Amino acid sequence: MSLRQRLLILAVTLLAVLFPAAYALAKTYYVRPGDTLWGIARQFGVSVRDLQRVNDLKGDVLYPGQRLDVPQGRIPDYAPLKQQINDYIAGKPATFGIYFKDLISGQSFGINEREPIHAASLVKVPVVLYLNTLAAKGQVDWQEKIAYNSQTDYQDGAGVLQFSARDGDKFSLRVLANLSITISDNVANRMLMRYLGRDNIAAFMRSLGGETVFPNGQNISTARDMGLYIQAVLDFYEQHPELGRRLLDDMANPIYHVGLPGELPERITVAHKEGDIEGVANDAGVVYGSRPYILVVMSKNIQDLDQAFADIARISKIAYDYQEQLAAQGY
Repeated sequence: MSLRQRLLILAVTLLAVLFPAAYALAKTYYVRPGDTLWGIARQFGVSVRDLQRVNDLKGDVLYPGQRLDVPQGRIPDYAPLKQQINDYIAGKPATFGIYFKDLISGQSFGINEREPIHAASLVKVPVVLYLNTLAAKGQVDWQEKIAYNSQTDYQDGAGVLQFSARDGDKFSLRVLANLSITISDNVANRMLMRYLGRDNIAAFMRSLGGETVFPNGQNISTARDMGLYIQAVLDFYEQHPELGRRLLDDMANPIYHVGLPGELPERITVAHKEGDIEGVANDAGVVYGSRPYILVVMSKNIQDLDQAFADIARISKIAYDYQEQLAAQGY
């Protein structure tokens, strides 16, 4: 072995020790119009922090044609996290369906992720995403107004339109989409579903990979399917940043925040949708910590709603702590 080869091996070894998450450059990437630092990081399975460090970036502003060196990522082991969550839910009377996906590596796992559970208000995510998809194609106008019909649209529970809407009152698609997500307005959702058509919504959900879609006409889903719909929201954002950013912003600013965000630091953005009916408590969304991830927790046969959402919050905290530990270790 030549002196040059020995020095090269020594240099690589030192880099591996000093910078374990970013010592090897997998490839060179040239920024394209519409690219975001987070999207590039997710594409290559690395962290935003590593991209910034390797390329000496002080912020997240990119320019078309800009050259980025992409570090080689490390694949985390999620078996311990799955075991921690299993240990927490063991012995609880509720039945849980859980789906987790690390948005850096793409690694995912589920616990009873195909268990059919009433979706409750989680269904509003694919409904509003479908509306956004049509808007992005120019097939609907956000300013188009729909007239309220109490015979088809009324539903009690969450929301304000059940108290204020009168037959013939008109509401724009944009208002109905916002109300459906931010305050989980049931009347707004029913109006959108009437406008879009349940069969069309179902076909859209199946196109995203949904397996359990309105079986026997019921609002039943699974944690696995809801995880795919949350991923579809993120994919939509990558393709249509303006519309996608607005949808994620609505999801990040709901009036309900006791589930996934319940035990997390207030500075952490969580774009999510909670939902509950008698015996059921659910939450699904994206947690934007140091290592972003999708988490869906659905539960049925619950005895106490407050305790059910406390359980969701605890599961979310377990996942958050695990992700933060990985980030601290340089993953």
